[in-house]
Formats: sequence, structure tokens, C-alpha cells
Amino acid sequence: MKLVGLLLAGGQSRRMGGGDKALRELGGISLLARVIERVRPQVETLLLNANGDPARFVAFGLPVVADGVPGFAGPLAGILAGLDWTAAHRPDCPAILSVATDAPFLPRDLAARLVGAAVEAGADLACAASGGRAHPVFGLWPVRLREDLRRAVSEEGIRKVDRWTARHRLVTVTFADRPIDPFFNANRPEDLETAAGLLAAAS
Repeated sequence: MKLVGLLLAGGQSRRMGGGDKALRELGGISLLARVIERVRPQVETLLLNANGDPARFVAFGLPVVADGVPGFAGPLAGILAGLDWTAAHRPDCPAILSVATDAPFLPRDLAARLVGAAVEAGADLACAASGGRAHPVFGLWPVRLREDLRRAVSEEGIRKVDRWTARHRLVTVTFADRPIDPFFNANRPEDLETAAGLLAAAS
């Protein structure tokens, strides 16, 4: 299945002290660059969801799309923006793969496993899990559901991912969390220190 990879960087990064969390460095390389390196081989093209001046990401050479829903409405707004962009610019891609840009160790087989599980289960959506926790922003989202998502976000005010996914057939794919959790995310400055210690174990 052809996929657009959606890099979610539309939040306000409050716990990191504001600014662009995705541009913080880990081992001399930005979190965003590390995520791009892992996701790019898994998808047809990459798209960055970010709000504010897109010029700050120009060095990455990616199209940047802002939330279409005002007020920092959360990851669902970013996913909707990604679905709209894909419908307009990559109609050959029936789905998008969304990832958070603060997870530098995300799985290199994320797309393959989510697509495989969705096909096998006849599911509409797929998301990742590890260590007994679901990670819904690491998910597979079909473009055909974008109008349903638009109504949920714009008219019903739904912000929590699982409130919307519960309406559809969702399959959850569990990834091993050893030797490191591939969905470890750097939310706070001290998390970057922890991540630096995990670099050697990341494959």
C-alpha cells in the first residue's frame, strides 16, 4: 500500500519549555532528522504538520501543512490536515502513516506491520502499542474517512484520538519494548538526557 508519511509537530511543546521540540538535538542530530531517517524508507513521500512560520523547517525540504482547525486542536487536527493534503496532492496514496516527531527510536517496520495487521483484520484503522500502552498518534489513517474526521473535529469538538477511533474498526499492533521502547518520546529536557543514553541500543 502506498502511504504518505505525516510527521506531527503541531503541538506547543509546553513540557519542553516551548519552541519546536522536533528541532531539539539528540547526539548532535535533531529529533526531526532522526524521525525522518526512520520513516522515509517506509512511505512514498513525507509531509510535516506544523503551525506558525513554515520557514523554520525549510532546511528539511518537506511540504509543511498547518492545522485547518484553529486553537491547537491536538493531533486529530494534524491528521485531518494530512488527509486533506494527501487527497489533493497524492491521490495514489489511500492512507497516511502518522508519527510523532519526538520519538527518535520509532520502528523501521512500523508501516509494514500496521498495514499488514489492518489488512488481515479487515480494519479501518491501525495504531501501535508497546509496554501495555497504546500510542494512537503512531497510526494508519485511510483518506476515505477524512470527512467523518472533519465532522468529529470541527462540529463535535472531539480532541481525544481514541474517542474518534472507537467509532471505527481499529486494530492495535504491539511492538516489543526491549531493549528499548521504540515509542520512547522526549517530552521534557531530562528525557533528552535519557534518550542520549539509549542511542547505542537503538537499531
